[in-house]
Formats: sequence, C-alpha cells, structure tokens
Amino acid sequence: MCLDEPTSALDPELREGIASTIEDLAEQGIGILLITHDMGFAKRVAHRVIFMDEGQIIEEGSKKEFFDNMENKRIKKFINL
Repeated sequence: MCLDEPTSALDPELREGIASTIEDLAEQGIGILLITHDMGFAKRVAHRVIFMDEGQIIEEGSKKEFFDNMENKRIKKFINL
C-alpha cells in the first residue's frame, strides 16, 4: 500500500486515527510505503526510514538508527525547521 502525505491538513484527532490505522495494517503484515514530511509522524509509524533530497537518497536505516544517530547536516536542518 502506498500512502502519500496521509495526514496532510488533518487536525490532531483525525491524525491519531490515521496513525492507528496504519499501525494496525502493518501489524496485519501489510507492506506500507509512506511518504511524509512530518518527521514526528514518521517516527511514530515507521519501521525503516529513507530520507531523500533532490531525488537522491541521503540516509536510510531502521527508525532507531535514523532518529538516534542523526549526523547528516541536511537532515538535522530539515527536522529542526
């Protein structure tokens, strides 16, 4: 399943429902490709993160590797905006 910005322009209550649904689908074994600019949402629902900039993969790894060992300056700048 491919989801492109599924929480874009949603209020917090609807966003929570979307996050729960995505987590439920993943638990059922459904593969999900999620495209988002919302790093908080990605941190909650992702298993693996791929960060792209100008069409190139800059960083990829497990959610823990990506968020706990962030050393790339471009990614730090994006997340701190």
